[in-house]
Amino acid sequence: MVDVSLIICARNEESQIAACLSAAIENSHGRFKEIIVVDNASTDQTPAIARAFQGVRVVSEPRKGLTYARQCGFENAGGDILAYIDADTRLPPGWLDSVEEIFEARGDVVSLSGSARYFDASPWERFLLGLGWWIAAPPAYWCAGYMVYGAHFAVRRSALETIGGFNTAIDFYGEDTELARRLARTGKTLFRMRFFIHTSARRFHKEGVLRTCFLYAVNFLWPAVFGQPFSTTHLDVRPQTPAKSPCR
Repeated sequence: MVDVSLIICARNEESQIAACLSAAIENSHGRFKEIIVVDNASTDQTPAIARAFQGVRVVSEPRKGLTYARQCGFENAGGDILAYIDADTRLPPGWLDSVEEIFEARGDVVSLSGSARYFDASPWERFLLGLGWWIAAPPAYWCAGYMVYGAHFAVRRSALETIGGFNTAIDFYGEDTELARRLARTGKTLFRMRFFIHTSARRFHKEGVLRTCFLYAVNFLWPAVFGQPFSTTHLDVRPQTPAKSPCR
């Protein structure tokens, strides 16, 4: 049996974190080695709400940025497998079963990820977004040979150590594809459409479906072709993990 640590990175997620943790606890039946919430410089009640859950450990990462928070979770977790989910997701029944089965059965797999279903979208939005997933993700995965969807994925600690952890020079868009590209050098990055998580459509509502889909698409293609995210082409995006992290 593999040990799986669940890591949830959260910044100002007081409206979402309780539901996220409740679903994770209920649908894992206590099988996670640990549940860690990384408080990424929240100014609301996110860390206090998370601490109210029995068995949940809150660690602080004062530097704002998703990759800083993910690196902090990596440094604080003790599992052989590190499972990351966003704070606005709801873990479905069977999610942890799939993670355990894949990593126990296949030593070549270094990461597992999948698609999303949207719990707060309208029926029409669910149809369009679901169709978009089926049209775009399988061919993109087949062409690139790797894929990680940042809202939910599991990764072998040993593989993450081999590649030097998360690339903290990338703030947000494209960080998951850049991670997948580096992980693919160490083993199989497995992506399955039927391995899904329930997540919020709030980003589509805020920024617009077309604009958000464009940003996700171009920041998948750009790292695959040029080795760095489109949204951060002005940055040096080599792994930038500091020797001494302030996370605790």
